[in-house]
Amino acid sequence: MTENLLMGLELMLLGMGFVISFLCVLVAAMFGMSALVKYLNKLFPEKVEIVERKSAKSSAGDEAVIAAVVAAVLARK
Repeated sequence: MTENLLMGLELMLLGMGFVISFLCVLVAAMFGMSALVKYLNKLFPEKVEIVERKSAKSSAGDEAVIAAVVAAVLARK
């Protein structure tokens, strides 16, 4: 019985060791790829398009629609 528990503990520790080592390699690879992408973005920057915003002026038609909606809501109450 004790032998089985020791084998199980050994297997558990071995599995946990493999998992933690794989995660460390994965984190290191992510940091490496992040540094590579930052370097490549400095070499080959993307063009940024400047989009002009439309003015937020409200026209008389918009005000009429708003008034109609408010009237409909008030009439429904």
